[in-house]
Amino acid sequence: MENSISRIENRADKSGKIVLENELSAMGITLSQRQKDQFDIYYELMSEWNKVMNLTGITERSEVDIKHFVDSLTIVRIKNMGNVNTLIDVGTGAGFPGIPIKIVFPHIKAVLLDSLNKRLKFLNEVIEKLGLSCIETVHGRAEDYARQSMYRESFDLCVSRAVANLSTLSEYCLPFVNIGGSFISYKGSDADVEIEQASRAVDVLGGKIVRIDKFNLPCTDMKRVLVDIGKIRSTPSKYPRKAGVPSKDPI
Repeated sequence: MENSISRIENRADKSGKIVLENELSAMGITLSQRQKDQFDIYYELMSEWNKVMNLTGITERSEVDIKHFVDSLTIVRIKNMGNVNTLIDVGTGAGFPGIPIKIVFPHIKAVLLDSLNKRLKFLNEVIEKLGLSCIETVHGRAEDYARQSMYRESFDLCVSRAVANLSTLSEYCLPFVNIGGSFISYKGSDADVEIEQASRAVDVLGGKIVRIDKFNLPCTDMKRVLVDIGKIRSTPSKYPRKAGVPSKDPI
């Protein structure tokens, strides 16, 4: 793996991905050369690790640029990231949306939470090779960590692209958010029913749906929805319930 990483770093400054740069520019994001290099290295590391573990089924660079990198950063459509100081990415997987957000907004102190340790080994390699600071990976379940005082109601922003219904995700994520902060869920085209069904859970957990942003992912016909849930009061201490219960019995 180390020899491959050396080759990656040597190539990174030559790649210059125009699609990524153009689409982010259209969203008001201008990448520095360092950030361009970081996205290149991130992609190449993901490609290398994907040969020995299942990180993503999306492997072509042009598709990764849009469906992972740009998609992760569509959050700027509804959130002023300059006002975010602390972030937790719940169910981060291969690092989306947390790593792209951290690359573009390096001032944010970030936590990447995932229940699969081998994915976190990959992310630790990414963090090291990209030279990212003030970012940590945490191995475990949201139901457990959201009860710990150092994590509970400690973040300005919680994000998740995890595949779970919005009621369940709200129970995983809202306990991490401080009052005045936000939980933003990345959803697909079929989100309307989920959002309606989640309204009770959001209220019980101390949240309020403040904005629903529907759009097409750039360069595709893929429908995307960002659900912005504001934290207006503390989450009752009984939530989240013990591991497994939120998914089996949503509020």
